[in-house]
Amino acid sequence: MAETYAVAHHVASFNLGDASISYASVADAVGVERFASLPLSLRILAENILRKEPDEGRRLQCLEAIASADDGIDLPFRPERVVLQDMLGTALLTDLAALRDEVAEAGGDASLVNPSLPTHFVVDHSLNVDAWGVPDAQARNEAIERERNAERFRFMDWASLAFDNFSIISSGSGILHQINLERLTPVVALANSPAGLLACPDTLVGTDSHTPMINAIGVLGWGVGGLEAEVAMLGKPLMMRLPETVGIRLEGQLRPGILATDLALTLAEFLRGIGVVGAFVEFHGPGLASLPLADRATVANMAPEYGATAALFPIDERTIEYMKISGRDAASRALTEGYARAQGLWADELGAVRYSRSYDFDLASVERVIAGPRQPHERIAVGTGAIPSQTATPNGAGGELPKRPVVIAAITSCTNTSNPRTILTAALLARNARARGLTVPRWVRTSFAPGSRVVSDYLQASGLQKPLDELGFTIIGFGCTTCNGLSGPQLPEELQAAITAQGATAVGVTSGNRNFEGRVHPQAREVFIMSPPLIVAYAIAGSDDADISLRPLGVGSDGRDIFLSDLWPSDEEVEAVEKQYATAASFERGYREIDEILARGRERRREAGKASRFEWDKDSTYIRRPPYWSLSVNASPKQLRGLRPLVILGDHITTDHISPTGTILPVSDTGIYLDGQGVAFADFNSYGSRRGNFEAAERATFASPRLKNEMLADGAEGPLTVVQPVGERQSIYRAAKAYAYRDTGLIVVAGKNYGSGSSRDWAAKGPRLLGVRVVLAESFERIHRQNLAAIGILPLQFMAGESRKTLRLNGAETFDILGLERAPEPRQEIAVRIHYADGRTVDISTICRLDTAEDVSYFLHGGLLPQLKTEILAQSTSRIARSGAGA
Repeated sequence: MAETYAVAHHVASFNLGDASISYASVADAVGVERFASLPLSLRILAENILRKEPDEGRRLQCLEAIASADDGIDLPFRPERVVLQDMLGTALLTDLAALRDEVAEAGGDASLVNPSLPTHFVVDHSLNVDAWGVPDAQARNEAIERERNAERFRFMDWASLAFDNFSIISSGSGILHQINLERLTPVVALANSPAGLLACPDTLVGTDSHTPMINAIGVLGWGVGGLEAEVAMLGKPLMMRLPETVGIRLEGQLRPGILATDLALTLAEFLRGIGVVGAFVEFHGPGLASLPLADRATVANMAPEYGATAALFPIDERTIEYMKISGRDAASRALTEGYARAQGLWADELGAVRYSRSYDFDLASVERVIAGPRQPHERIAVGTGAIPSQTATPNGAGGELPKRPVVIAAITSCTNTSNPRTILTAALLARNARARGLTVPRWVRTSFAPGSRVVSDYLQASGLQKPLDELGFTIIGFGCTTCNGLSGPQLPEELQAAITAQGATAVGVTSGNRNFEGRVHPQAREVFIMSPPLIVAYAIAGSDDADISLRPLGVGSDGRDIFLSDLWPSDEEVEAVEKQYATAASFERGYREIDEILARGRERRREAGKASRFEWDKDSTYIRRPPYWSLSVNASPKQLRGLRPLVILGDHITTDHISPTGTILPVSDTGIYLDGQGVAFADFNSYGSRRGNFEAAERATFASPRLKNEMLADGAEGPLTVVQPVGERQSIYRAAKAYAYRDTGLIVVAGKNYGSGSSRDWAAKGPRLLGVRVVLAESFERIHRQNLAAIGILPLQFMAGESRKTLRLNGAETFDILGLERAPEPRQEIAVRIHYADGRTVDISTICRLDTAEDVSYFLHGGLLPQLKTEILAQSTSRIARSGAGA
């Protein structure tokens, strides 16, 4: 009764028409004055704890910590739901299927391994650009996708029947984040609580680093690895320390011709510069009113590119406007506005907020930009002459290959492809280019993969898909393609031969959010991110030899040079087309099939559990039972002695470097494995699609062709290392197996921002299977650090001013981790003893980046999955005991 009273004591209500709606009042719980200073994200987090934490003492302690900005205790976060994409989601499902087996084989109740939260699984990461520039590209690509991924899709079908609270949105429907924004979130929901039915904010976590796109609509959610998603799905709270909050006060408005992509890329550079890794960034101020929700979504989507956990916008009139156009009914809109105003989540209620840090940003300062060639925050202004270089050769002059040919031109990714203004600007530019007689050179692979079917609807209705088709930007399907490394087969042999013969640099241009080395295409040495209309312009130009705004794109049918300024449509024209065609009716038509899928999913839940255990195929090359539980026998901290470096790496090592997602080459360890299994090269698929098979995925660890291991004295690139003490060069996978044969543990040494990029937990699982026990880095990206802890790898951070360089590490050393006879404390100092090959010994202090008590528990259990098995077996025993007592 105490728990019920404690929650009910802070329940308030607001009137919605004739009804009175209750809500758990954070202001009443923490005090009106202290509530007024709380940032929006912390108001939502406090509400979540107030409503969901069952222990009264713990609840009050957490609320006090939030109100007083105390980051010294672990805070529980229990999201309302979980969203998954198939690349990380398939590996997650194999974990759960194997966990069911582990529990059942130990005598427990396997049915306890089941999502306790609504979980949506969107198949959006398996579509490849196998066909492009032809009318039937979409049909051909989708047919190849179904055939190539048939085994994975059958496994997903089993999961849809085996698990309750679980719905699968099939391939071809769009990209997870766009569907989440346009359809899945209620923004404000109604939930059960000890005090009765309460209005509450929608909250979520997702297995993709770009989950913060949902922050645009005022919903708090962020990206996690598959392991953390499993925690949330199985009903455990996600533990966190109070994050830093960074307020960005927006002023002014974007100038004519400047798009959301330009804003997002500019903010990526700005926010990387001020440092927001792991922070909750909140946008506020007078400039908000000028940003439509689609523009906010572009900015929020790129949160991982500037390192933030979340990038939250408040609920305001723009939110309600978007809810209306995207098909939310009047009752949902009224509930959202009424609750937001009553709970203090409405933009006007945030005037007295105090952030950890605050900055001003003038929207009018944003220029037209691109970013690259290897990082999303490497901003280059267009129109300044800052892009180097050769004398530009207009498109079509002699047909010779330029020095920097654009070989990939992809309008792709959730970031930009569903923003009506950016897409319509691209389509109108294409129309103007065709009217002048411009075409795209033969060496450019063009593609267009929208994140939502709504896009196709308004482009077809407006007649603007036709000029895009004529330039080769036919819709190749609805999913995450080039941005995810699925940009199609290798370049034609004759093109690659010409590039090599001329010493040219193959370039990719994409409207995606990632351009890490080797990600987009293995033969594209440099990749630049930009807005969709600039993609069209660069495709026409055929090269990036010079600044796109200063050179002619080509010669028109009238013999005149045509410049970018000749083709760019006015804002007024774009807005008129958007208003006429990007309507609520477009959303209704675009989501008809998905609405049916969701309805069928609700019906299928009645059949959940019919096939409770998966029948593993020992010959499968896609889905294999993973071995993580057997790793726990080697989890003793006392064994962290005599560790050998597997690799020594520099700054900004991404999860793409650690666990690549794209093309599998025949000469790679994974390619050799698949060939040995009888898989033809044409059916290798991608690294990401093979992550349900640990045998394939562990061989992919550190397999990036652009990896730079500093243990290699000659600076060679690729998945290579030196086996010590013999000094033999080997592939990283084979070297790890050689060390395993000797029972030698491994350490990874790295620079700053280790593990930036995607949220894939295989960037931690792979090293763990190779025998890596410790990662010692100058700093970590948030999600990857959590993944390391969850798989049982100890993350250690150098003290300020110390690094692999100051210690002159070359890979011939061995490392002892000292002082772990007792369980470590979160963020305690841990001594590391380094033994050099010349006999010297140096002791250094490091920071243990097990940040919470839960992280420590994972490490001591040998990882999250062994811990979950122990906990579920305990639940089974308790359930059996209760059942016996009742009998």
